[in-house]
Amino acid sequence: MLLPVSASAALRVFACEPEWAALVSELAGNLVKIDTATQPQQDPHYVQARPSLIAKIRRADLLVCTGAGIEEGWLPVLLRKGNNRRILAGQPGHLMVSDSVQLKEKPLKLDRSEGDVHNAGNPHIQTDPRNMLPIAESITARLTKLDPDNAYTYKVNLAVFRDNWQIAIQQWEQKALPVEGKPLVVYHRSWIYLQDWLGLKEVAALEPKPGIPPGSRYLAEVIDQTRAYPELAIVHSQYQESKAIKWFAEKSGAPVVLLPSTVGGSPAAGNLYGWYEDIIARLLTAYGADDE
Repeated sequence: MLLPVSASAALRVFACEPEWAALVSELAGNLVKIDTATQPQQDPHYVQARPSLIAKIRRADLLVCTGAGIEEGWLPVLLRKGNNRRILAGQPGHLMVSDSVQLKEKPLKLDRSEGDVHNAGNPHIQTDPRNMLPIAESITARLTKLDPDNAYTYKVNLAVFRDNWQIAIQQWEQKALPVEGKPLVVYHRSWIYLQDWLGLKEVAALEPKPGIPPGSRYLAEVIDQTRAYPELAIVHSQYQESKAIKWFAEKSGAPVVLLPSTVGGSPAAGNLYGWYEDIIARLLTAYGADDE
């Protein structure tokens, strides 16, 4: 595997989620100092504007966040209290990576009765590694604009990452072939990009509407709806533990699969490569395909 160029630290980057901190680290090495707003075990929809985060965002040169509404409950508060003009919307230091990819599930109309629906589309873009390539391009462009003295280093690091990442995607896709077409039930619809990538078939969601906890009547309907799928698996992320998942597993007999939704979300997901490797390994185990 090729190794990227690295040099001394310079820029301060504030990443809203661990996956973007990990990607920036791949692209910039020790040219940057990275702070992260959320922890791997934390739901990125809900973050408190703690004084420590305000201090970090106040000194940031570059803000790297998902966007598409996932941080709308807390990021505007941080930006207002941080009072850092360098990273406000419209400035070179403000980057919403969802602008670099095609979002799925954009609602035709906004209706709060439909639950926690994001108007821009489903923001969980990180679960498809193919999205990392255009996002890496966008991050590199901002790093270069903010730190032109190190433009060559960023260019080389991007080229190295692109080559290594494309090889890794091919290997993951080959390894994941046994789960193609397999049915799954999700707790929250946060895996549609992963499903699209690997060809998994979502047959139901345990939430009746996004962000709405399921009741017993609805769960019973899902049980009936999924009886035709003997190879069913139940997928949830590390912050979505619930009685509903346990109940559904007991009634359906389907295995429960905890998939880490970000880097650090499991012991094996220590970096970007280990994260996707772990997701695929867990899916293979759930469907009894890890020995194929």
